[in-house]
Amino acid sequence: MLSWALTFLIIAIIAGVLGFGGIAGAATSIAKILFVLFLVLFVISFFVGRRRG
Repeated sequence: MLSWALTFLIIAIIAGVLGFGGIAGAATSIAKILFVLFLVLFVISFFVGRRRG
C-alpha cells in the first residue's frame, strides 16, 4: 500500500511539473489517503502483534 502511495505521489509531482493541475491535485489526494490508511493499518497491526507475542 505504501508503494501505491509513493506511485501516486510521483505521478502528482510529474503532472505538476508538466502543468496538469487537476491530475496533480487528484493524485496528491489519493496519495494522502493511501498514506494515512497505511499508517492506520500499520499501527493496528503493530499493537495486535504485540498482544499475541
